Amino acid sequence: MDHIDISVIIPTLHREEQLLEAIGSVLRQGGVALEIIVVDDSAEGSARNAVASVGDPRVQYIQRPEPSRGLPALVRNDGAKFARGRYLYFLDDDDLLESDTLAVMSKALDAAPAAGMAFGAVEPFGNDEADLRHNQIYFSEARRIARRVRSAVELRARLMFRASILVNSACMARRTAFFLVGGYDSDIPVCEDTDLYGRIAHATDYVYIDRTVVRYRTGAPSLMHNLAKKDEKLHLSYRRIQGKYRLAKGMLKFLALKIWAKAILR
Repeated sequence: MDHIDISVIIPTLHREEQLLEAIGSVLRQGGVALEIIVVDDSAEGSARNAVASVGDPRVQYIQRPEPSRGLPALVRNDGAKFARGRYLYFLDDDDLLESDTLAVMSKALDAAPAAGMAFGAVEPFGNDEADLRHNQIYFSEARRIARRVRSAVELRARLMFRASILVNSACMARRTAFFLVGGYDSDIPVCEDTDLYGRIAHATDYVYIDRTVVRYRTGAPSLMHNLAKKDEKLHLSYRRIQGKYRLAKGMLKFLALKIWAKAILR
């Protein structure tokens, strides 16, 4: 396939059943020329046979030379190196795209050539009722807030200093914008998506799509699902994210953005 609109990059680690569901949700997309790049982060290449069983030439399997040891930024950046699409979509291996997500999001970016990224709303699903309800409340509030964000600067302020209103699987990046900002920061152990899309939006612009674009699996074992609110990795990640902005923009701009985000934005 010579022309690719969208490269969907799916990092995976020992979740072959969920991975096949995720791949299926991508292959059901219409209206776009796509490729799927599965990047296996296991030492033994556990997803190789599962991916081969799909039997679709649009699906490419890559095994990392060595495991990332819990740094998904490394795995996603590896996938991006092989991508040929104008747009990049980083889908987690346990999430599911809505049926027309790729067409809707790519059209939105086509209509906004200055924007380097787009994101949409999230619909949680899962078998743990308490966890599901918690996530439903969270993402309902995130959607309410996303509708009224008025600028890329405000979006970045929220992503750096308040609860995130996006997740990795609900975002699409323009390929040129992804490489312009240097991709994912592999020194950030978690919330690397919050950092990436904040930087892309601030460097270019963004589009918000007020509809569900991804079904987000809750209750399953994962790095984020197991992360306690006060976990040191979370604090380290946000210190890194905020520290980069402070270094790039200076202390005064950093403090002004922090005060705005903490005291004024609701």
